Amino acid sequence: MSLAAPSPAAPNFTILCVDDEANILSALRRLFRPQGYTVLMAGGGEEGLETLAREHVDLIISDMRMPGMDGATFLAKARQQYPDTVRLLLTGYADMESTIAAINAGQIARYIAKPWNDQDVILTVREALERKALEREKKRLEALTLRQNEELKELNASLEQKVEARTSELKIAHEKLKQHFLTSIRVFSNLIELREGASAGHSRRVADLARKLALKLNFPGAEVQDVMLAGLLHDVGKIGMPDELISKPVSHMSGDELGVLRKHPVTGQAALMGIENLRKAGTFIRGHHERWDGQGYPDRLSGLAIPFGARIIAVANDFDGLQIGSHSPRRLKPDEAIAFIQQNRGKRYCPQVVDALVEVLGVAETTVSTGGEVNPAALKPGMVLARDLVTRDGVMLLAADFVLDESLIRQLRELEASEGTRLIIAIRPEHK
Repeated sequence: MSLAAPSPAAPNFTILCVDDEANILSALRRLFRPQGYTVLMAGGGEEGLETLAREHVDLIISDMRMPGMDGATFLAKARQQYPDTVRLLLTGYADMESTIAAINAGQIARYIAKPWNDQDVILTVREALERKALEREKKRLEALTLRQNEELKELNASLEQKVEARTSELKIAHEKLKQHFLTSIRVFSNLIELREGASAGHSRRVADLARKLALKLNFPGAEVQDVMLAGLLHDVGKIGMPDELISKPVSHMSGDELGVLRKHPVTGQAALMGIENLRKAGTFIRGHHERWDGQGYPDRLSGLAIPFGARIIAVANDFDGLQIGSHSPRRLKPDEAIAFIQQNRGKRYCPQVVDALVEVLGVAETTVSTGGEVNPAALKPGMVLARDLVTRDGVMLLAADFVLDESLIRQLRELEASEGTRLIIAIRPEHK
């Protein structure tokens, strides 16, 4: 008789054979050992239960008729104590009624009739163990999946926290970079104005008014910043001009001097072309001396062909310039400067920007508070400047809206002591 080849998985399994007849046990041992199984023997039900208590068993083959504890009782107890163990019953045809009872009580997988066919028995055991292996793998995979799902949940939760933390860090870093960038621009603007003496603070005032006009005209946030930057740097092209030309009113300049002056918008744009964040501001700087009627410079643009931001800088620049005497020897009062700009609405200036200027200045007169004035000794960290802090020589130290910290407060106190003069600092009311 040809026996089935051993299963590759067979060496992993242990079989317990229970029978009170030694020759039956010997026959089963000879049958299963070549298949690679570990074969254990027990001469009865009690001995079988003891073996189960000591050893891990994958499959039980028990005879039905045994003295003391029969096979049905033994397999029923084995099922209660070791439910994952596969149970097979050896029985004769005369014991069919008892076999059915044993199947019901012990939930036996299969029964093997005596006398058996060796190949049939081997295949029956192999199939039973393969099913057990599949069940074992199924449970392992389910446990693995459950564990991995839990780990994935923990990972996702941890990842979300890390993403939130990293996003927060990036936002803070971005905001710091933005503040450092703006601070650098303001410092650069202040350096430009060191040459302008009495008109120091002009670029800051132009930038502040231009920002308000851009907001009034509903510019997007990024373009509002571009307009403000253009206001701070609109005179950067004057760096190479002679001192006497910078301080001379436009109305007193000769033709050659006007020719030099009219180059500064182009020079200013060229100076900023290498900085990506300032390229848009550079186009506003180039166009801030263009006129609505086309009589401006350097490109003689007119009307809507002039960049909107440049039209805003033109109005803000002239409004301040008329008051500090850069346009004519006589300094105009604020209401006179407004009147001049209104008279040139639709000629020099964009009508829409002029109307916005009137509205912005009207709102500013009734709602903006200059805040309280204190000396450096009364300053506290977190206070916010209500207006630009300018020295007696006209040099702007800090811009309005700057938040003071301990280091700056200490420097201001040292400056006051070294110069022997009292500094008066305007602080926003809500921060006093």
